[in-house]
Amino acid sequence: MDRFTPYREQLDALEKAGRKRHLTVPSGKDFSSNDYLGLSRSPYLKAVAQNAIADGVAHGSGGSRLLGGNHPEHEALEAFAASHYGAESSLFFGSGFAANTALFATLPQTGDLVLHDEYIHASVHDGMRLGRAEFRSFRHNDCNAIEREIRAWRASGGSGTVWIAVESLYSMDGDRAPLADLARITDIHDAILVIDEAHAVGVYGEGGIGLSGDLGSRENVIILRTFGKALGGEGGLLTMASILREFFINRARPFIFSTAPSPLTAHLAHHAIAHVAGNPSLQAELADHIGFARSCFAGLSLGDHQDSQIFPVIIGEDRMTIDVAARLQAQGFDVRAIRPPTVPAGTARLRISLTLNVTRDDIQELAAALHAALSMEKAA
Repeated sequence: MDRFTPYREQLDALEKAGRKRHLTVPSGKDFSSNDYLGLSRSPYLKAVAQNAIADGVAHGSGGSRLLGGNHPEHEALEAFAASHYGAESSLFFGSGFAANTALFATLPQTGDLVLHDEYIHASVHDGMRLGRAEFRSFRHNDCNAIEREIRAWRASGGSGTVWIAVESLYSMDGDRAPLADLARITDIHDAILVIDEAHAVGVYGEGGIGLSGDLGSRENVIILRTFGKALGGEGGLLTMASILREFFINRARPFIFSTAPSPLTAHLAHHAIAHVAGNPSLQAELADHIGFARSCFAGLSLGDHQDSQIFPVIIGEDRMTIDVAARLQAQGFDVRAIRPPTVPAGTARLRISLTLNVTRDDIQELAAALHAALSMEKAA
């Protein structure tokens, strides 16, 4: 038997179901990336990088943070971010995925309970599987379900800490978590709230802090903000109580045993935060795009979209979704099909992402092409 037969069979099954993934180089007008503020090719950040290299900032860290890889740029970023986001401390990771995985593998202890939104990011699931605590999901954005789970767990003898994991803005539906209600539940039940701001940082909040407002100043709230989306770079940053930062440094294996992120990356992240904070016109321009797109996409099935930069055009059937995306790509629009298991069965969709890499005219042209493509598919 060919040793690779199990892999071929699984790939063939994915192909037959219309769910096999392929890597493609982006082309056409950008309606798929998370580069919401158009900063990934920012002339300003390019100049920051060039100047930093000229001044001797290293492009590689040389080791883990505990073994020679801790640079002044890491320390400066973490101090600035903690101050800007109103937290006691922060810790920088190579990616948001790494930060999330490290958090849930490290902080919840034996005897604790992690309650997570059913649509939480895959990195949280991976972290929970590596961790010590029991974990359960709750229905998306259902605060009553959270309270029922906590009460049932306490009634059955659960005595540890409850951790509640949510995203402030969900990447596939573009809808928001009820953060005020979640904070209230966290306080009532002496829990810890973990908020993933990956798709909100830079786009929302004064100075681009995200949707969590002043929640990050609380000792019972941990917030993840990433630099690979609206902030145009890479890396993930956790803000939290100082004692938890110290615990990470001593116990988080993904932090202890990983080569530190590039000092140049940390330097760029520092400047990206400051650049967004000092240029509110970036947020205003994207907000204008969002309002204009909503009028252009009238009549489409957008799920529970709540005026975010993420527009899920729900088609339902996998193959039709792929075909519609292909029609749009052939016309010069970079729009991608999202299928199960990334989204629930029967909700295959086009995930249209608005960025400052496109114009109002581009949005209007995409809307016309999308309406036409859907009509053609339904008539076929």
